[in-house]
Amino acid sequence: MLDLRSLPVNHFWTPQEARIRVSLYEENIENGFELCSDDDLSCILPTVFTNGESLATLLLGNLEHLINHKYQLFMYLKLLGVPVVTKDLYAWRGDAGQAAD
Repeated sequence: MLDLRSLPVNHFWTPQEARIRVSLYEENIENGFELCSDDDLSCILPTVFTNGESLATLLLGNLEHLINHKYQLFMYLKLLGVPVVTKDLYAWRGDAGQAAD
């Protein structure tokens, strides 16, 4: 997971680079969750903003942040005339990781 810190950020990605990077992030997130137990979710972690919050609270906050940006991107693409549909916004069970038609 430390290899992620060496990757450049805040630059333009080609579609192929984006697919590779998202797959890498997904793999690392899955590995992290495999190491996390139910008891770990109640652990208090210090943050930049507070003296401490539970891991569960931090994960839910990050999920909310991601969902907001995903919807923001979806709306911008629609405004630009890119033919996106609801299925592009949501990963239906069993469809995760598959490209939209």
